[in-house]
Amino acid sequence: MSRRHGVRIAERTVSAHLRARGLSRAALGATPRAFGRYEASRPNERWITDVLVGPFVPHPRAAGSRRARLFLIVDDHSRLLVHGRWVNEENTRAGQDVLRAAIERRGLPEALYADNGAPFANAALERTCAVLGVRLIHSRPYSPQGRGKQERLNRYIRDRFLTEAEARGIASLDELNDTFMAWAEQVANTRVHAETGQSPLDRFSAGGAPRAAERSVMADAFRWSAIRKVTATATVSLAGNRYTVDPALVGRRVELRYDPEDLTRLDVIIDGRPAGVAIPFVLGRHVHPAVPQAARAPAPATGVDYLGMVQAAHEAVTSTPISFRDVAGPGDGGLNGDGDQLGLFDTGTAS
Repeated sequence: MSRRHGVRIAERTVSAHLRARGLSRAALGATPRAFGRYEASRPNERWITDVLVGPFVPHPRAAGSRRARLFLIVDDHSRLLVHGRWVNEENTRAGQDVLRAAIERRGLPEALYADNGAPFANAALERTCAVLGVRLIHSRPYSPQGRGKQERLNRYIRDRFLTEAEARGIASLDELNDTFMAWAEQVANTRVHAETGQSPLDRFSAGGAPRAAERSVMADAFRWSAIRKVTATATVSLAGNRYTVDPALVGRRVELRYDPEDLTRLDVIIDGRPAGVAIPFVLGRHVHPAVPQAARAPAPATGVDYLGMVQAAHEAVTSTPISFRDVAGPGDGGLNGDGDQLGLFDTGTAS
């Protein structure tokens, strides 16, 4: 109609006319897609993780406030709030920190179910899960099915915790985390769940002792990895730093494994085998820029006024007047006893 008659008709109008004449999908007998309810058969079979956007909280370092983000993990079988932490930065390392704390508290999960957001769809989390033997599952885009338990918990946190926290007042991120941890253990995990008829903690504990991870495996799982080519000078770069490696690796591509919170040590891996360590050559950063710095406490004050000491030393040197009498005495042809330079006022007459 638009091409032949120059008349533009909205798609909604056409759909309304089709429905009025019995030409809709429902009238034609199209079967709607049904989604069955899924529940893991045992604790730690599947964890669901998400990020909840919370209230504005005063920033510990910057002026003003910033929205807090809650990284949280819920057990699919028991509905247990495994772990959660409020942060200022929604990034990869924040999600890894919450996952690490959750594993240390509740054991290893068999699968981790997450959306396709940046904190969960990245190489660092994929490596973590691969080392730990955890299956990482991402939900299909625009398909929220399977995340109902997480969304229900998010709503419960907003209605029961955030309402009270905002009414009371939130002074800092640390205070918010302290009160949230207490509320999670005393309220969220001990209430009787309407669907299971049990408290999340009792239902989780009924599964027996969880499977723990070895310390060495945990330490390696949460390290980051980067591929670099060794330069002709036997150096590699990472996060603005430069490191020296074994000269025998010149021209080869190596893997660097490191703790993003300590860039002073990098382990060099080639073909899956250790190849020594990378020694810092130019070290401008001790912490990877992707690590949330807001979670780190500022360094304690030393009480030493360094610039004041420098200024005092400078004033002590420059405030003393220069004595030309001390610079050159009468014996060296510089100044005579009267302070006049020899020959300066000589009139040429014989003395």
